[in-house]
Amino acid sequence: MPDRYSEPPVKMQSIIGKNGTETADPVKADVSGSIPTWLNGTLLRNGPGLFSLGETTYNHWFDGMALIHSFTFKDGEVYYRSKFLKSHTYMKNSGANRIVVSEFGTMVFPDPCKNIFSKAFTYLSNAIPDFTDNNLVNIIRYGEDYYASSEVNYINQIDPMTLETVGRTNYRNHIALNLATAHPHYDDEGNTYNMGTAIMGFGRPKYVIFKVPADATDEQKKKPALRKVEQICSIPFRSTLYPSYFHSFGMTDNYIIFVEQAFKLDILRLATAYFRGVNWGGCLKYDKDDTTLIHLINRKTGKAISTKFYADPFVTFHHINAYEDNDHVVFDLITYKDSNLYDMFYLKNMTMETEEFIETNKIFSPPVCQRFVLPLNVNKDTPSAINLVKLQDTTATAVKQQNGSIYCTPDSLFQGLELPRINDKYNCKKYRYFYGSRVEWSPHPNKIAKVDIVTRKHLEWTEEECYPSEPVFIPSPDAVEEDDGIILSSVVSLTPNRPPFMLVLNAKTFEEIARASINATVHMDLHGLFVHQKTNIH
Repeated sequence: MPDRYSEPPVKMQSIIGKNGTETADPVKADVSGSIPTWLNGTLLRNGPGLFSLGETTYNHWFDGMALIHSFTFKDGEVYYRSKFLKSHTYMKNSGANRIVVSEFGTMVFPDPCKNIFSKAFTYLSNAIPDFTDNNLVNIIRYGEDYYASSEVNYINQIDPMTLETVGRTNYRNHIALNLATAHPHYDDEGNTYNMGTAIMGFGRPKYVIFKVPADATDEQKKKPALRKVEQICSIPFRSTLYPSYFHSFGMTDNYIIFVEQAFKLDILRLATAYFRGVNWGGCLKYDKDDTTLIHLINRKTGKAISTKFYADPFVTFHHINAYEDNDHVVFDLITYKDSNLYDMFYLKNMTMETEEFIETNKIFSPPVCQRFVLPLNVNKDTPSAINLVKLQDTTATAVKQQNGSIYCTPDSLFQGLELPRINDKYNCKKYRYFYGSRVEWSPHPNKIAKVDIVTRKHLEWTEEECYPSEPVFIPSPDAVEEDDGIILSSVVSLTPNRPPFMLVLNAKTFEEIARASINATVHMDLHGLFVHQKTNIH
């Protein structure tokens, strides 16, 4: 049996798929240890928190209604609150007391007495369906505005202090997009870079990279920050009816890296999903016989460099970091050998008994953190059939082919880690450390880790029957070294009468320095964002 199945999972039924509750007023946490007094700000977290309404239940963990959490730190104290995102989807479902809006893994159908021809006509006339606005993946900052986000054309603005839903924004009102990622990049000036897909209604189908300036928010905050959005470039689909799925992208000081992977969205299947009786998750497919095409775009000019880079097929969701080094672009990401990961998160799979869970999940490939290196100085005189990577700290290769393209093979850095985070001050820069959730047998890891890329060693934090969220690095105010700072992670426990807590680790040693126990219900989440120095807790 592979190593990642060596530890039997505890029963997850007590927390998986259970409805969360709001903690609308701030609750003061019970702190043990010592939280640094310089830590002032709010950690916002987002994830699914409502899985059933009336007699209807979602099929997939990624379908649950978004529940926004906040952990506010002030003078060594911690305050917790949570509120459901009051999206249009949430309001429709709540008003009907049942699920009436389709999600990734749950397709909702009308009254069966309705005429099937009427249903088909209505659906096909829209070509691509209008998606849910249940933004449960991450928190994005555009200008000084904060938005709950997922991967659809809608984002919902929230007040980062009160967690109230301010209003909904449609990307399509500002830029030609049907889909957009929930994982943007922020540069040193505070500008936000993101990427999306224009499928239909905007001319030729394409991928779109865009920028929202740091000053995009008006003084009265009456207009969305997206009103100042700037398109950097567009990239035509390699295959018109099968665009690549992407969850994130890479960025350096001068380049944007887009991995056009063999994990694809079937447009025709998506457009007829409702009529066919399949969910949106069933419209994604992995083509193991395809290749991975790596696009390198000049961030300043929006022009793609002429060299074509490609690699063997893989599936990726999260980039870790990217940087430039001696005429090379280096980028790190987490890859899988297939697309079966999404299936693990169907609620029926997440709540199996121990033996059945282990046997079933043998089919899921482990995540592997891999490094690709792209040589920049390639021309017609560059020799073929030799490794063009001249960096000494990696085994990644790049070999020119007879047709002038560059075939890349990665360097494997680490196996078994997901939800990667870095010291954000090193985004787009050469770095040494990344942090993440250790993934072995379960979709909900019970460990977090720090990986040293130079030594290829790692440190771990774990505690019996505890499930930590994505680790977030906060640098010390006087930090000199990259790992001078702390790690924050929200932890849910399965032990009865043991409250959830905010874990605070020394990022250098990975030793616990404090925990803040919370007398409230805290749900497992996905991603989040730290907002510095805004500590109004009322």
